[in-house]
Amino acid sequence: MSAIDLNKAPVPNPFGTLNPCAACTVRDLSICQVLNETDLQRLAEIATTMEIAARAPILDEGEDASYLFNVTGGTVKLYKLLPDGRRQITGFLYGGDFLGIAMNEQYAYSAEAVTGVTLCRFPRKKFEHLLTVLPNLEQRLLSAASNELVQAQDQMVLLGRKTAKEKIVSFLLALSRRLEARDKAPSPVHLPMSRSDIADYLGLTTETVSRTFSALKRNGDIRLLDGGKVELPDIEALTEIADGY
Repeated sequence: MSAIDLNKAPVPNPFGTLNPCAACTVRDLSICQVLNETDLQRLAEIATTMEIAARAPILDEGEDASYLFNVTGGTVKLYKLLPDGRRQITGFLYGGDFLGIAMNEQYAYSAEAVTGVTLCRFPRKKFEHLLTVLPNLEQRLLSAASNELVQAQDQMVLLGRKTAKEKIVSFLLALSRRLEARDKAPSPVHLPMSRSDIADYLGLTTETVSRTFSALKRNGDIRLLDGGKVELPDIEALTEIADGY
């Protein structure tokens, strides 16, 4: 399945002639948070909004990195295809996350919508020009890239040194910490992705993921709720599990 045609006309701005950033619900979580109203208007002038259906591709590894994106709603999965055809999911993005940073002229990974996704799209060349005149935006982007590097290092530890149980609990706790960082309750966490997606992210089989979730539920470590939500009744105890105690 090919990525969306990024040259197609974007979804009409639902805010009419108003600055689309004015009604953005994730502005305080995104790179835009450092901009004053004047600079925000400059960013809005190069932005277009897009709506992507669940399971639709957003960008493909190796294609020209012509655009950058800010995720404003929904969940996105990032992945790479291995030479033998297997898929390794490298991360999940949510509202406020930035997408499409490339070290050269091509995307280094593929991205696909897990749920329905809304995006702000920025032409790369115009965005790079803004970085030269808005140093606070450049600094915020560098911070986001540094955080991405830290997450990649954590993922290497997760894949290489932990058991299946420790991996899954670590994954749940990472989602919990993300909620806390956004001033939300740490539990329950929402899992919009499939068990297969979780398996491809953690380097496990789908069957192992399902069995481990069942075992955690049976032991009372988690509670599986409707709507893909997972309650974490004792985060301290789960932290000890994730750390191998």
